[in-house]
Amino acid sequence: MAAAAAAHRHNKRRLISPAPTTTTAPPLDSLADELLFLVLDRVAAADPRALKSFALASRACHAAESRHRRLLRPLRADLLPAALARYPSASRLDLSLCARVPDAALAAVPSGSSLRALDLSLSGGFGAAGLAALAGACPDLADLDLSNGVHLGDAAAAEVARMRALQRLSLSRCKALTDMGLGCVAVGCPDLRELSLKWCLGLTDLGLHLLALKCKKLTSLDLSYTMITKQSFLAIMKLPNLQVLTLVGCIGIDDDALGSLDKECSKSLQVLDMSHCQNVTDVGVSSMVKSIPNLLELDLSYCCHQVTPSMGRSLQKITKLRMLKLEGCKFMADGLKAIGSSCVSIRELSLSKCSGVTDTELSFAVSKLKNLLKLDITCCRNITDVSVAAITSSCTSLISLRMESCSHVSSGALQLIGKNCSHLEELDLTDSDLDDEGLKALAGCSNLSSLKIGICLRISDEGLTYIGKSCPKLRDIDLYRCGGISDDGVIQIAQGSPMLASINLSYCIEITDRSLMSLSKCTKLNTLEIRGCPKVSSAGLSEIAMGCRLLSKLDIKKCFQINDVGMLYLSQFSHCLRQINLSYCSVTDIGLLSLSSICGLQNMTIVHLAGITPNGLTAALMVCGGLTKVKLHEAFKSMMPAHMLKSVEARGCIFQWINKPFKVEVEPCDVWKQQSQDVLVR
Repeated sequence: MAAAAAAHRHNKRRLISPAPTTTTAPPLDSLADELLFLVLDRVAAADPRALKSFALASRACHAAESRHRRLLRPLRADLLPAALARYPSASRLDLSLCARVPDAALAAVPSGSSLRALDLSLSGGFGAAGLAALAGACPDLADLDLSNGVHLGDAAAAEVARMRALQRLSLSRCKALTDMGLGCVAVGCPDLRELSLKWCLGLTDLGLHLLALKCKKLTSLDLSYTMITKQSFLAIMKLPNLQVLTLVGCIGIDDDALGSLDKECSKSLQVLDMSHCQNVTDVGVSSMVKSIPNLLELDLSYCCHQVTPSMGRSLQKITKLRMLKLEGCKFMADGLKAIGSSCVSIRELSLSKCSGVTDTELSFAVSKLKNLLKLDITCCRNITDVSVAAITSSCTSLISLRMESCSHVSSGALQLIGKNCSHLEELDLTDSDLDDEGLKALAGCSNLSSLKIGICLRISDEGLTYIGKSCPKLRDIDLYRCGGISDDGVIQIAQGSPMLASINLSYCIEITDRSLMSLSKCTKLNTLEIRGCPKVSSAGLSEIAMGCRLLSKLDIKKCFQINDVGMLYLSQFSHCLRQINLSYCSVTDIGLLSLSSICGLQNMTIVHLAGITPNGLTAALMVCGGLTKVKLHEAFKSMMPAHMLKSVEARGCIFQWINKPFKVEVEPCDVWKQQSQDVLVR
């Protein structure tokens, strides 16, 4: 009987057990790569680290993520072979996080690689041998950035010349490069479209003339701070497809060189930057304009010794001019009026730090420039409410207005900006008389994405509330030394600005952890500056670390209540952190060691940390292999082993030794501003 009952129960269980399910193909296998990649693009835009989680979900996800990835940014050069094997479809390789890339790492790139773009702009340790291997392995390489390769010379350039598919090449600061190396590149890479030779001090007219002869397809050329003179300038200006020419700080370019231009110059040039060309005057500019009739953008900042009416009138020959920069120039009487009358088509005008700019002339100029979209009058200290009234009545379509340190403009006039210029996207009123009524008026600028109102001592939480409730597109706000604000104002900004990416609260001494907790909800925040905020602590910083996973720049200098706990949270959650200043904090060896576990950390400032010992600092520097720059107090230099310093420097790290006295006090904002003004007056 017992056996029969047991058999009955067994049969019953078998009858009620669910039928076996048939295996179906994973959903990912049924999606076309185009649709799947669109999904992954959305995931990466929200949180780049989410792709790693996706790849770990299943084999199908792992394979899909491998096919999707096009950009590689390894943290260390020794990871390169594994990364290239894991992502064979990658077309762009960014090694800027690797301070040292030896030739062996470049030789590890497999033959026939699909790479088309390579960034070595912040890397060292490689030479001609590594570039030779690269040239053989990457036949389709079209974009190569070797900026800051101060160790690269003609031998390296000869290997670059073998990359015949190159269309974009940067050799900025390759100071060992001479005409011979440039000649190799010019002959070997005839398809070059964009080339930067900035700070290549070994080049002369001979090499530049050969470049102009061989690289006829160039559309963009940067010769800033080179020894170019009249002899090669004309040949460069005759390049048939040249659209962008940058000549910043070229002392060999003078009035004679500009006067030598003739009608044979290429008519394709659209952008010309001659800022800081000290030997160019208004006479040379006036003689040049006839040769560049199709120019769209012209930068003469810190160039002309004086802007005269005749120079202003000559600019009317450039009928298509859209942007004019005259920063740091001295305006003669009626000079600005002439520009207003002659350049009616310009959309962007920069007069930052210009002398001779008066209410009369500026008001006349803007009355003629009805289509102006961007205006910079930073540090034009002679203008008053008259100019602001003219700007806001004539240029109602402005999207960018920068008027830092215009100290003679009243708070009442600043209200006109918000009332009349509702299309503003960028506004800089740093060190002005702005008050809460002005911010209330600015609330009408619903498209604001960047707002800089540092050292505005009359604003309070009430004013920030208006901005927080009305400017949902805000991405960048600067509240440096705004002593009248507290947590309530910052909370309003955080709640009303879901796209916020950068905020500066330095020396806002009433800020506490409440502000940081509210900012932790801004998931796109990548830059946080809270220097000199003594009331914030590790509790608030931990919330930032957990909520703001994209945080890359952090300044917590003189935040005395931030200690090792905050560093532990950063090490666990802030994997995107690249730069940190923790001087004067209460961090010890334990916190510093935990912080050094962040693989991508590149820049640290650790001056006046009482809790740090030489042994702890040594250990942290040895562990943190990605460092490129470290600021330390000079006292540590003699306490640390010399061989350790050499070892860290060999990885590509630069030490900057600071000898500043220990100073804890945080001065009130109004006292600091008065002291600054006293220094300016003296």
